Amino acid sequence: MNVAEKIYQQLRQELFDFQLLPGDRFSETEVAKRMNASRTPVREALYRLERDGYVQVQFRNGWQVRPFDFQYFEDLYDVRILLEVESVRRLIGKSAVNEKLAPLVSTWCCNEEDRVRDSALIADMDENFHFSLVDLNGNQQMSAIHREVCERLRIIRRLDFTRASRIDVTYEEHGNILKLIISGDESRAEQALRNHIELSRNTVREITLHRIQMAKSEYSINIKMDHSGA
Repeated sequence: MNVAEKIYQQLRQELFDFQLLPGDRFSETEVAKRMNASRTPVREALYRLERDGYVQVQFRNGWQVRPFDFQYFEDLYDVRILLEVESVRRLIGKSAVNEKLAPLVSTWCCNEEDRVRDSALIADMDENFHFSLVDLNGNQQMSAIHREVCERLRIIRRLDFTRASRIDVTYEEHGNILKLIISGDESRAEQALRNHIELSRNTVREITLHRIQMAKSEYSINIKMDHSGA
């Protein structure tokens, strides 16, 4: 991995972990100093993040984390619902669906005491659950488009798991979706999936800068606790 790639990955993770917030301004020089790198790979990484839609360059005023465009996220959720519902419909019609879903069933239909409680980890697990539903239908182009959509939604979807109550709800909803797919109940499986994604969409509608600031503080506390326990 070259220097520009490392800087890109680190800055992107800082965006996902709310260390960089919508509206935050910074310069290439500041990033270069913090990353102990020259401005050339920093600029390369920032222009890549700009293409991804995360930051924007300000003429004579450095860079800014792009403010949230809620209509943009709404549109992405529409695309995500279409892709995932169609994927579930196709998956129900495939043979050996029980075997294909076995790893997901093992993860999400576990006993309550065995559930993962780490919010960052559960966010990744949730994303992989939805990736798997699309991947298992076998259409590589659908999978590629779906992953791109989810990548662009990731920065706000992670906020959903800053609330502890959402973890148990996610386990229950994922488990129900899997059981309906395995039973071959196409209409109820599709509706359960729609409802599940709509609940996540509603979370997006409720987001405020104050809530993001709170999430940032919670992540900072978790990081300090992890370091103190190392």
